[in-house]
Amino acid sequence: MLSNAMTRPTGPLDPDATPPRMWRFFHPLMIPLLGAGLMLLTSCGNSEESPRQSATPSTHPTDTITVGFGPSTYINQFENGVKPILEAQGYRVETKTFSQNSMIPAALKEGAIDASVHISTANMIEMNRRLDADMIVWADTPSAPQSLRSLKHQSLNVIKDGMSVGLPNDPVNLERAVRILEDLDWVEIPPDLEIATFHINSVTPKKYVLKLVLMDSAQLPRALADLDFAIINGNYVANQGEKISDGLVIEDSPPEHLVKVAIRAVNQDKPWAHDLKAAYESDTFEAYIRSDELFDGFIYPKAWQKESNQTDRSNQSNPDNL
Repeated sequence: MLSNAMTRPTGPLDPDATPPRMWRFFHPLMIPLLGAGLMLLTSCGNSEESPRQSATPSTHPTDTITVGFGPSTYINQFENGVKPILEAQGYRVETKTFSQNSMIPAALKEGAIDASVHISTANMIEMNRRLDADMIVWADTPSAPQSLRSLKHQSLNVIKDGMSVGLPNDPVNLERAVRILEDLDWVEIPPDLEIATFHINSVTPKKYVLKLVLMDSAQLPRALADLDFAIINGNYVANQGEKISDGLVIEDSPPEHLVKVAIRAVNQDKPWAHDLKAAYESDTFEAYIRSDELFDGFIYPKAWQKESNQTDRSNQSNPDNL
């Protein structure tokens, strides 16, 4: 009898028939009330879990900072020295690594990234012109100089006609590399050439007739075994765990070739931009860079050098510090 009372009719319903007792209980008007009750029970159940699932309250809950890099040690600087500072302030921080540096300016212009750490002032001027972009220098970061290196030769004294020298194939890094050869009197170039449009055809022999081999900067470390010499960007040297200072010649990098943190001019008044700049200029970031051997031989921002000089002079003038 009980089973018959709880069974919903399966055949056609008689509109004049009286529904069984248990079926009458589930009146259509009760369904919304049941749904609300279930939602209330669910929310109550979840409230016990929420304290364990919630993160530290964010002071910038809607701000995500995305920073772009090429294949280099500049992402190591950021991940270990800058990102933790921003995350402690409540930002969500993401990084994107591009296979080629030439892809980064367009990504910055289009908003795919908020900042980049790969470009020099000289290169930025040219890319702004090409892309009709508004990139600006926003902060300094330790920058890696180029160096003349060799696996076959331990000295520059072996140089002779016909030897091969690997060089970067992009105009900005090529100009830097050729300046090193010019300082050695191996080649000569006309004065007042445009960096952004520099071409290998501008280079003529001086003391030696050399075979100048152009290739992508990232390929030069792997090609070094097949060359007599190569001029390699410092971040690729550091990536291999080698010291920049072990090169046969180290570039005295001019200011226009130092790597900078770049953002779009339209973003320069935004809070995240100022926090990013402050993180790169912080004592915490400087202490990290100085403590990591990976960055031995990098050119430090001028502000750091001034502070070091002031500290040295203070120590010398105060007998208690000696």
